Amino acid sequence: MADFSGYIAADELYDGPLCILSIVDNRKHKRIIYEVLDHAPTHQDIRRFFGRFKKILKARQLTLRGITTDASPLYPVPIAEVFGDLPQVPSHQICQFHTIAEVNKAVLRALAKTRKALDAKVPKLPRGRPTRQMKKTARLRQRKLQRIADLFEHRYLFVRHELTKAQKKTLLSITRGLPQLRALREIVTEVYRLFDRRCRSETALAKLSKLRQRVRRFKSVGRALQKLFSPNLEKALVFLDDSLLPSTSNAVERGNRRHRKMQKSVYRVRSLTHISHRIALDMQRDARMPGRILATVTLHAARAAQMTCNDAIVSKNLSRMAAESLAVLVQRNRKRHGSGPKKKLNHVAADLIRGDWNSHNQQEHHHQQTRHHQRMQKAKLAMDRQRQSVSN
Repeated sequence: MADFSGYIAADELYDGPLCILSIVDNRKHKRIIYEVLDHAPTHQDIRRFFGRFKKILKARQLTLRGITTDASPLYPVPIAEVFGDLPQVPSHQICQFHTIAEVNKAVLRALAKTRKALDAKVPKLPRGRPTRQMKKTARLRQRKLQRIADLFEHRYLFVRHELTKAQKKTLLSITRGLPQLRALREIVTEVYRLFDRRCRSETALAKLSKLRQRVRRFKSVGRALQKLFSPNLEKALVFLDDSLLPSTSNAVERGNRRHRKMQKSVYRVRSLTHISHRIALDMQRDARMPGRILATVTLHAARAAQMTCNDAIVSKNLSRMAAESLAVLVQRNRKRHGSGPKKKLNHVAADLIRGDWNSHNQQEHHHQQTRHHQRMQKAKLAMDRQRQSVSN
């Protein structure tokens, strides 16, 4: 609790007949307290659980600024009763992810109803190959069935946050002649815009009010999108007024997913006592995480330093081997080339021993340019002499 951020996320996890209540620091992603129940939680259980947490905060003189939960009806009343008497009442944020997921489910249900209505209008044909008089009806039936199949295959386009140009083109193609589906997609886009961090909750609530008025005009769509009139959608916009308040309860959901994965690998841990002990071990491992990270970083740094030292030794040995090889070449070419090549090879060997590769390359480039300039001067003199001899 020494690095408590002031923002928590609370959630419940059901494991057969048991239920695990957890409170996690929503910015540090550390589990603070937990409780394992042998029954489904009630308001009294949640009230007692948050009362324990309140005593911990009071004993350590810590301040609670924000609480993030899902859209469950278990939390609003106990949170207001337990933390309502504080000088600074914490903000209660409904998870943005859960809110958008509920709206997307309603949109997909509305799309399914539209597909069902289109399927009812598909003309029926008798069994067997269609006759000459029924071929036009058969082609119409095939087109309608293909359209229904396209709406089912590309249903994700109605709930996706951002669409590419190709996806927008596909959406316009499959919704041709269905204005209620295009309005449905526009409503989903407006819902996503409500959660833009660049605006305040007052602006978002004004946008939500206009969106609700628009939904009421489309009676066929408005019946399916009753989630837009839920008070949870307004509570999901509280984070816009606090830049430090997380908009989702992903911190506690991550701990729940880790518990699920742990339970899959250990099937015997199913009793209340065993689950409590297992979560305690998990919290102890999290408490030692900074020390493990520091040890890992220190070991990696020491290993990298050792590898760098080894690389320097290897490069020095290679330069000495190259110098020895060049010295052998000096001995072999002494009689053949005289003193010039011998001096140049000795110079290169000295550079290799010192490891001065850049200096050697620069000098070699300068020598090449000098030799090229000398050859050009000799060629120019030779051409001048030839011209004089021809003129004479």
